[in-house]
Amino acid sequence: MSKENIFEGWDKQTIKKYQHWQLRTIIVSMIGYAIYYFVRKNFSIAMPGLTAQYGISNTSFGIVIGIGSLVYGLSRFINGFIVDRFSARVIMAIGLLLCALSNLAFGFGVNISGFITGVDAGPDFINMLVMVMAVTIICNQLFQGVGYPPCARLLPCWIHPSQLATKMSIWNTSHSIGAALAVVVCGYIMGTMGTDLSSDHNIIARIAANLNLDPSNEDHLKTIMGYAQHWDAWKYCFWIPAGIALCGALWLYFGLRDDPRSVGLPELPGTKTGVSEKAEGKPASRKQFLKIMVWTNRWIWTLCIANIFVYVMRMGILDWGPKFLTEARNMSIEDAAWSVGVFEIFAIVGTIGAGWATDHIFKGKAHRMCLVCMVCAVIFMSAFIFMPGLPVIVSIIILAMAGFFIYGPQALIGIASANHATKEASATANGLAGIFGYVGSFLSAIGIGIVADHWGWNMVFYIIIAVGCLGAVTFLTMWLAPRDGYERSNKFYASLEAEARNVNKIEGNVTNDDADI
Repeated sequence: MSKENIFEGWDKQTIKKYQHWQLRTIIVSMIGYAIYYFVRKNFSIAMPGLTAQYGISNTSFGIVIGIGSLVYGLSRFINGFIVDRFSARVIMAIGLLLCALSNLAFGFGVNISGFITGVDAGPDFINMLVMVMAVTIICNQLFQGVGYPPCARLLPCWIHPSQLATKMSIWNTSHSIGAALAVVVCGYIMGTMGTDLSSDHNIIARIAANLNLDPSNEDHLKTIMGYAQHWDAWKYCFWIPAGIALCGALWLYFGLRDDPRSVGLPELPGTKTGVSEKAEGKPASRKQFLKIMVWTNRWIWTLCIANIFVYVMRMGILDWGPKFLTEARNMSIEDAAWSVGVFEIFAIVGTIGAGWATDHIFKGKAHRMCLVCMVCAVIFMSAFIFMPGLPVIVSIIILAMAGFFIYGPQALIGIASANHATKEASATANGLAGIFGYVGSFLSAIGIGIVADHWGWNMVFYIIIAVGCLGAVTFLTMWLAPRDGYERSNKFYASLEAEARNVNKIEGNVTNDDADI
């Protein structure tokens, strides 16, 4: 659909006002959601420091990340219902404020654990620290689930379906921008801040024992000294992002508006769902609408299943990348952080490219582009693990190319869900897809932690590659699916109105017959 058709019947002033608010909505929500990731992906960079200081295992981290992922998915699912009924901007701002508070609490986790146990070392202290860490991370994930549903509601209200893949894929780079900034900034924090305890032999011995490293080995000693020189730096990975998130909450509240009607603009032509003013907001029609557009929509369920496989791949690399690169490829934490940052930069380009190709090559059919992306991601992941002897820079580029392709499906599933459910149920559909995605994230977190501890990092990547193949097959089953569900929605409301007219006609006939009697 051309730009002129999108604004059919609108005057120039209305078009100009709409374009201003559309751009403002995209930019404000992009920055806001990037900050959500800033106070979420900081944990992956802090993990090596926590292991060095306190000996927390991969399995413990995996359990915490896994439970947090399930909580996040459930939160997205529940908030999908809430956002479809209340103010998206208010909910999104409150969620980011609560994320900031949970990050502040995590930074004080050692103090909280010491206060509860009365000691600052030993098994009781470590167990309590893991418990406090788990509670704060799970709370953070609960509040993180408030971030995406408002955007899933806002953007389809401001962007036409024919442009949604391109513009929302640009918006979806907020994931990668926020994650890249988090790993780069927190990597810098881990390498520059904290207390220098490198002259304390007890600290050096403690780090060596926690990391199972030999201080007499030159490479091992370099790693040990890196952590000793920046003792407690991990705390600032939570405090500094928390301060940024507090400012971000205000940015969202004052910068966003819920839909065109809230600023005196009409709905976009071609995005009417068929709901009449009389039917709008009625619980019965709303329940039926969700049943038709979400709960019994085969395409929504296929996207949900595919999202499991996409998230196993994506979160496996993003959450565990720094640990893998430091433990299996012997990188420093700063270099590992930059490597994951490069991964995210490539993901930004890949996300935009996938959105453009969806609209211009596949005519808005996002599921077809998802298939292409999954196949390419599997190819690059295979190259990364089966060719370990390549130069470090080449390995990083290959891993980054996997990120280039895996982020396409991650973004496009949300776009496809919004289009198939229409703007009236987009948050609910995305909430449902989200909970499936974070089931995948849960399996990734728990599984990778256990597999890495018992069978090594190579086995982790073999499993990720197999999961990618399953995801490609799932997208293949959607090849003949339509672009969106607006035709389905209009048929539903047309049938409701026809049924209502028939009822009124029958009731009218009964009344006339009674009058004749």
